[in-house]
Amino acid sequence: MKLDPIVISLLDTDLYKFNMNQVIFHKHTDLCGEYYFKCRNENVKFTPEMVEEIEEQVDYLCSLRFRKDELEYLGSIRFIKPDYVEFLKLWHPLREYVDIKLEDDGTLVIAVKGPLFSAMQFEIYLLEIVNEVYFRMKYDYNVLRKSAEERLDQKIADLNSGKYNFKFAEFGCRRRLSREWEDEVIKRLATETDKCVGTSCVYFAKKYNLVPIGTYAHEFVQMYQGIDSIPLAYTNYYAMKDWFAEYNGDNGTALTDTLTTDLFLMDFGRSMVNNYQGVRHDSGDPFEWGEKLIKHYESFGVDPKTKQLLFSDSLDFDRAEKIYQYFKDRTKVSFGIGTFVTNDTCEEPLNIVIKLQYVNGRPVAKISDSEGKGMCMDGEYLKYLKSSVDFRLHRGDVHSGERKFVEN
Repeated sequence: MKLDPIVISLLDTDLYKFNMNQVIFHKHTDLCGEYYFKCRNENVKFTPEMVEEIEEQVDYLCSLRFRKDELEYLGSIRFIKPDYVEFLKLWHPLREYVDIKLEDDGTLVIAVKGPLFSAMQFEIYLLEIVNEVYFRMKYDYNVLRKSAEERLDQKIADLNSGKYNFKFAEFGCRRRLSREWEDEVIKRLATETDKCVGTSCVYFAKKYNLVPIGTYAHEFVQMYQGIDSIPLAYTNYYAMKDWFAEYNGDNGTALTDTLTTDLFLMDFGRSMVNNYQGVRHDSGDPFEWGEKLIKHYESFGVDPKTKQLLFSDSLDFDRAEKIYQYFKDRTKVSFGIGTFVTNDTCEEPLNIVIKLQYVNGRPVAKISDSEGKGMCMDGEYLKYLKSSVDFRLHRGDVHSGERKFVEN
């Protein structure tokens, strides 16, 4: 079974990939990164035929270049800078950076290694490819599509009936059933409801004249762990400092949970509170998190109603509505909803990720507010990172000096 090309444009990725990449292009071109794939579902098996198709899809991906109209579109986004667009005229994904194999037990193994500014761009493309190949080759796609259509019909009816009152952005390209289905979802949500305010997918934002939405991901904070001069427990501070220097207060939504929200708040001081328009939730209890952020804003004399809380952790509409009703009179509330709108079918969706694991040969990791959302291939490093975070949290804001960890 041979499939048509899955990724047909290099814009078919999340906006935050370009946002992060622009900072790396301007400040950190000396960094090299290693990314690894993981499927969090149990008992998922890939077949040799699937892997062969994934390989061919990646070959096709690496033949793509940015078209003139695509570069012009990127240049029209207010915070994307002309020199970065010029760089993208030259850039394209290199096949030699990606290694794909299948283990005997059906486990899919993918590694991406290369200069960080280039390796990081593969994540969304690869997830789109893997997810669509898996669902098209394992199931009857027409059956999946029919069930997805029925569920989307109901979602739209509920959005229009007053059952749901929140507005949201579509964040679902990485785990979508297919490109054609995400296209249908976005078109219908944008034209048949007034609840969809934009999309993270730049390709569809361009196609449907929607607002492209996104700031940065965990990998952006993680990469600072690979810079030897930066103490591990201060990586949030340096990441936010570089981000603000790049965007001068524009494009300012900070992600809190790369090394726990409690540690993030130690660096989210008065200047950062004022410089960033809001924060994004991606793990832990959303109600506890929201209360913690509101209290933090109030401690600096900032009215929480002037700031945005963006929720994006595995949301469905019922959960989003509960969060909205709880916070709507106390702060600006926004949502990013992904898999629930782009791969809600009669079959369980895959929970697949590709995570940054090494920078310049050094391990990096995420310590989220939820058990099971972290990923680190070096257990000794993870222990050291946790001890660095715990030391700062429990001993106060004391600079820890040079990093003393040495890889075995």
